[in-house]
Amino acid sequence: MRTIDIQGKSRIAVAQQSINEVIDALPAETEFGLRTLGATYPGSDQKEGCKDTKQLFPVGRTNKVEAKTAVATVRPTGWTPIGVALRAAAQDLGTGPTTRRIVLITDGEDTCAPPDPCDVARELASQGIHLVIDTLGLAHDDKTRQQLLCIANATGGTFTDVRTQDQLTQRVKQLVDRAQDTHTVTPAKVTGADQCTNAPILAPGVYSDREKFSEHRVYRVPVKAGQELRASVSVTPDRAVARDYGVLLQATDSSGQELVRGSDAGSGRTDVASTGVRWSAPGTDKASPSPSSGTAAATDRTVCLIVSNSFAGQAGVQADPGLPLELTVDVAAASPSPDGPAMGLGRGWILLGVLTLAGLLAGLIFGWLARWRIAVWREN
Repeated sequence: MRTIDIQGKSRIAVAQQSINEVIDALPAETEFGLRTLGATYPGSDQKEGCKDTKQLFPVGRTNKVEAKTAVATVRPTGWTPIGVALRAAAQDLGTGPTTRRIVLITDGEDTCAPPDPCDVARELASQGIHLVIDTLGLAHDDKTRQQLLCIANATGGTFTDVRTQDQLTQRVKQLVDRAQDTHTVTPAKVTGADQCTNAPILAPGVYSDREKFSEHRVYRVPVKAGQELRASVSVTPDRAVARDYGVLLQATDSSGQELVRGSDAGSGRTDVASTGVRWSAPGTDKASPSPSSGTAAATDRTVCLIVSNSFAGQAGVQADPGLPLELTVDVAAASPSPDGPAMGLGRGWILLGVLTLAGLLAGLIFGWLARWRIAVWREN
């Protein structure tokens, strides 16, 4: 971490500055903690160095002055016991029904295995404690990248290859914001199908899934007459991907007829691609039979939600597991519609006619006054 290779700064200085900026931006209610690895034991005994992990600031409501003071004391010592630190961080966070997140920032691979950090991540994931590990690498060698990617993949987290100070700061802020959301609501795991007929049926809620490169995932949502479907999806490229990308969320009926679509696309680095759709099911009009007759049910629909992506992995990047996606589904009463195109158009023409008549009268009056003034001037 002493290496000076990020915009003329050492890696530790960049990490400290970014964490301080994140602490400054934390809402008062955020529960936040800090743990170091390889930052307290200065000796050369590897056995002791590989035990070197310390809770720098306990998890809880953040005293920003104390947290930033603790960050300023961090000094790298040379050992990197990632596996040991991950186990300890999981204990710091405790257990509960909602998701907890660990953000691991390091400039190198674990130098103390066993335990292997990938095995530790799998172990934590298997405990069902809703723990996600996001990894950020300040070094750019393939071995470190693969290890951090493995840790993230094992828990449904993300990996980011950090190149600049701003990138590290913004990414940590994003992950802290995401932790606030997922600490309130834990997405339910679901597996999308390849076609609508056997797709899982989703009620309103938040869901997580995995989607491979250039894959399609399909889900079904029942929507009754007079209701509005609101859905959004976020796909996270948690590994090295090609520059050009796209994410599509498409709503169709059971026959495949498209109802509405939303898309996000770009070129270059991105940490998440998101899009959403809104679609209102036709309601029964006043001339239609009453719902008690049973004919109103004919307008109820089962909407097929199709999530597609055009991400492509860079050379040597693993396709499994798929990219993490989060799907939010809501069904609510449809917003009141306008009175109709004919009446709306009529009102527009009435307003135009009123304005035209007012302009004509104003012109006539102005012309009459002008002629009268000229006539009076000539007489005088």
